[in-house]
Amino acid sequence: MADSNVQNAVGDAEGGDKPKTAKQLEKEAKKAAKMAKFAEKQAKAAEKKTADGQSGKEKKPKKVEEKKVITYDIQTPQGEKKNVEVELPAQYSPKYVEAAWYAWWKKAGFFKPEYGRNLDEPNPKGQFIMVIPPPNVTGTLHLGHALTNSVEDALCRWNRMKGRTALWVPGCDHAGIATQVVVEKKIKREEGLTRHDLGREAFLKRVWDWKIEKGNFIYDQLEKMGSSLDWDRVTFTMDPGPAEAVKEAFVRMHEDGTIYRANRLVNWSCTLKSAISDIEVEKKELPGRTEIAVPGYSEKVECGVLILFSYEVEKTGERITVATTRIETMLGDTAVAVHPKDERYKHLKGKMLVHPFTNRKLPIIEDEFVEMDFGTGAVKITPAHDPNDYEVGKRHNLPFVTIFTDDGYIKEGYKHFTGMKRFEARKAVLEALKDAELYVETKDNPMVVPICSRSKDIIEPMIKPQWYVKCLDMAEKAVQAVKTGELEIIPKMHEKTWYHWMEEMRDWCISRQLWWGHRIPAYLVSLKDGPVPGYEDSEFWVSGRTEEEARQKAAKELNVAGDKIILSQDPDVLDTWFSSGLFPFSVFNWPNKTKDMEHFYPNTLLETGHDILFFWVARMVFFGQKLLGKLPFKQVYLHAMVRDAHGRKMSKSLGNVIDPLDVINGITIEELNKQLEANTNLDPREIAKAKEGQRRDYPQGIPECGTDALRFALCAYTSQGRDINLDVLRVNGYRNFCNKLWNATKFAMMNLGNDFKPYESLQHLKDKVQAASTGKSHPTSTSSNNNICDLEKFSNSLTELNSLLEQFSYISGYIPTKADLCVLERLGKSQAPLSEYPHILRWYCHMSSFTSAERNALPGSVDNALPTSSTQLGKEGQLSMVDRWMLSQLAVAVRECNAGFEEFNFPRATTALYNLWWYQICDVYLECIKPVMYSKNEEAKALCRNVLYTALYVGLTLISPFMPFLSEELFQRLPPRTSSQPPSICVTPYPEPEEYDIFYNEEVDEKFKFGQKVIGEVRSAKAKYDIPHKTKVEITLQSGNAEYRDTLESLIEEIATLSVASNISISTDKPKGSVPTPVNADTVAWMKLQGLVNLSSCQDKIQKKIDNAEEKLQSLMAEMAKADYDKVPEEIRSRNVSKKLDLEAELEQNRDAIKKLEAMETD
Repeated sequence: MADSNVQNAVGDAEGGDKPKTAKQLEKEAKKAAKMAKFAEKQAKAAEKKTADGQSGKEKKPKKVEEKKVITYDIQTPQGEKKNVEVELPAQYSPKYVEAAWYAWWKKAGFFKPEYGRNLDEPNPKGQFIMVIPPPNVTGTLHLGHALTNSVEDALCRWNRMKGRTALWVPGCDHAGIATQVVVEKKIKREEGLTRHDLGREAFLKRVWDWKIEKGNFIYDQLEKMGSSLDWDRVTFTMDPGPAEAVKEAFVRMHEDGTIYRANRLVNWSCTLKSAISDIEVEKKELPGRTEIAVPGYSEKVECGVLILFSYEVEKTGERITVATTRIETMLGDTAVAVHPKDERYKHLKGKMLVHPFTNRKLPIIEDEFVEMDFGTGAVKITPAHDPNDYEVGKRHNLPFVTIFTDDGYIKEGYKHFTGMKRFEARKAVLEALKDAELYVETKDNPMVVPICSRSKDIIEPMIKPQWYVKCLDMAEKAVQAVKTGELEIIPKMHEKTWYHWMEEMRDWCISRQLWWGHRIPAYLVSLKDGPVPGYEDSEFWVSGRTEEEARQKAAKELNVAGDKIILSQDPDVLDTWFSSGLFPFSVFNWPNKTKDMEHFYPNTLLETGHDILFFWVARMVFFGQKLLGKLPFKQVYLHAMVRDAHGRKMSKSLGNVIDPLDVINGITIEELNKQLEANTNLDPREIAKAKEGQRRDYPQGIPECGTDALRFALCAYTSQGRDINLDVLRVNGYRNFCNKLWNATKFAMMNLGNDFKPYESLQHLKDKVQAASTGKSHPTSTSSNNNICDLEKFSNSLTELNSLLEQFSYISGYIPTKADLCVLERLGKSQAPLSEYPHILRWYCHMSSFTSAERNALPGSVDNALPTSSTQLGKEGQLSMVDRWMLSQLAVAVRECNAGFEEFNFPRATTALYNLWWYQICDVYLECIKPVMYSKNEEAKALCRNVLYTALYVGLTLISPFMPFLSEELFQRLPPRTSSQPPSICVTPYPEPEEYDIFYNEEVDEKFKFGQKVIGEVRSAKAKYDIPHKTKVEITLQSGNAEYRDTLESLIEEIATLSVASNISISTDKPKGSVPTPVNADTVAWMKLQGLVNLSSCQDKIQKKIDNAEEKLQSLMAEMAKADYDKVPEEIRSRNVSKKLDLEAELEQNRDAIKKLEAMETD
């Protein structure tokens, strides 16, 4: 019968005589689900409307609440614990929260692996060892570094809280090229001098002075970020320890032949006047003719063209046409090659060509590398300036003519071209060929231009004697390490890239023509008495950890006395990545056998960006296996790259390189612009462009977000293998999340009270959970020795009754009982001045309207007691469903957070934490327990407080790796469970799934989910009928399913609280003046509108919404129906489809509302 009652009720409301079937009801429920997305939007919009606005009064402009900057001004000695006895400020303020904690953590030694343990004794929980990717000493950290450190610190803190021996080693890289360029520019700008004017020693002293002045700023930034680094082990790559490691590594590998010297074609940067390695070359693809900005040139350089010109054959008058993309290099041509099977040139075999500008004779040679079908089939050969020509030159023993100086000028011997810059010579040579009538034509030519990643200069292949590392054998071992699983690369997709690079690995050029860096420990040997025997036409080099060691080696090899030896150390320095490749063990003073080497090598994890997989990660793997016979780490986690909100790479010239401290502290647009002006390395045109970019992206500057919000946002954005398009202004949203935690904890602490003492262990709550699970629990409002009808039993008479009815709809809660009739009768006789008690008056008027039949049908007796709480279930002292649900959500969050860290899936953890705090603790649990906290049931309150305390304790410890400052500030305010509780949250055990799994209850979760669905439908219905969210409504719930009815009864108070209901009942009768909202096929929520809204006015408002939506939909459909719509970008088309679905849902929702309002009018 219950099913038919529900069906009839719904059918009557819609004006039909025929009852609806279960399938029709199910269809209606699905329709409601389809419109849920729009309903949510309406609900949010309705919540924003003020009461005045709804009553027709003029709306007042909304006040924008300013976020006050509150500072911690209590005198606290450096390194001493912050004063937590004072009351928390009313508002969350990052500056207050983040003050003093880091110095205390550091001084207390929480970040040291020695904290609380003896390193000589194995830790059964294991260890976690990691080195920081050392940032360059040249500048400040940017948001890419902030991402790296947020992820690494979260991992380190999590492992530390898991009880593992945790060590994260800080450091800084000397950044050879970048640092030397910065200091050279500074000296030139301030003194007008070059490094050569100063000399090597004086220049290096200037660099060290600059490093000391600037170097600590990066460490300050790392501390501001909350990075839990062991600062006693901080390492700079030019410190004595790493310097010794570099010498040791070079000498060992030179002695076994892994390092060798050769005169080869290298990637030369004319701007840096130094060689760079293959992987420091960016390959810029050009579709054709393109102008490129090149350092040192006021005008852009034309690239992406193929120029054809001719050479004359000696004494014949014939010409051979060749093509080149770099016409200036023809000055260094030493031959022209043709294919041996090309019949067009058979008759020219052995002939010579005449160079028009040098009178050099160029042989016509045959080589199979020439493609007969490409161009003219004849190829100019420039062995000293082209990789392919270099190989041809070696095969045919051609002259290698270098035409450029180290800084890119044409050398002596080239007539009027001498002294020209190479790209000025490009134009001059072309004009000269035209004058000589040797120019043929210029064509567009798609090509790849090699760009120096350091200087943005176009690479010039040049022949130079350099030092190389043989990489093939080391690369094969690195491949095997990944294939066997000995080394794990995360995400796995990067393995393919790893294999590809390793298979194509060429020997690594490690020489750099710089002064700042590790000087190569190799010495050119000569003798006082004459040439070195056996090396008359070549050079003899030895390596040594010291000059004396090198001298002894040379003397032994040449069988001469040491005093006959003259040594000249190579002036070049090693590639910066050489010393960085040793970092995982040089930080522990390798090659010395130290305790740190014994305890901490190999490391556990290497975490870095995927962009330096081969710059750094591969080199560390090479050197670890080569020099120590062990991989330097077991896992490599490669995080995504940070781009700006538009998907662009971070670039100073775009103005999108942001200092994390500017996000933490906030900064105005004027201050951002000033930072650009202070950057003397930027061209004025670039500064203007960057300023414009900043004004566009940050017109109001960047608001103060705080460290915790920034860290949480970066980790939340991180998804494995994808680049992060970071909108800096969205970080401010996570500051609001911090504020939510702050306010929730303040509210909770107020309700816990100053004298609250939590259970000493979780076992008490576990026992309660098991007790609650032994039988079916139902809500009750019965039993008390007090007769509610006796008003004298109220401690403050009408005042307390008024307070009671402020929280509850009726005397016994949310359901009217005979207790209400009893009190109603007594009040009527007392002639009390009810106008002074608004909540009693509201209740009195409502109860007086009950008919005799309705009064007789009320349940209960006059002995019913005051409502106790939403946590009183069946037996006293048992957990309510909302308590059990809260504990179950904690178990889920514990599981999700641990899984997120274990899988390096940080969004999984941050999403679980966001949901736990915002939706589960704040939006649901804190609201549901308010009636408990306002009740007189001390036992219920004590139980509820312990669940609340557990939620706070678990929530703060779970979020601590991401939000160290805020979690510490709030954690320190919680009363400890025991006197032996750790002093800081950062050394407090992290919640383990095994410990909290007992709280997980799928049945409770499903029931509560059903209750939340009811609440959601009521809120959506309020929005549909234009009723503000906070307006109380009367709700009647009907369900033909007995299990659903039981659930509704057990959650009736929670549903009433969260849906803001003045009265809620469960009935089989159709309530008058109400509209139905389907919850599912069996359940309907009726909301009473009669007396609450003007039906006619409500219909008018909804009709206006329908008219507006129809107009928008027609316009959109017309746009989508255009003939050329398929040319619209996919992103816009997808957005239009979403708009169309939203508008259709809005129309269906509003038409449904009109239909139900009309049914009410005819009812």
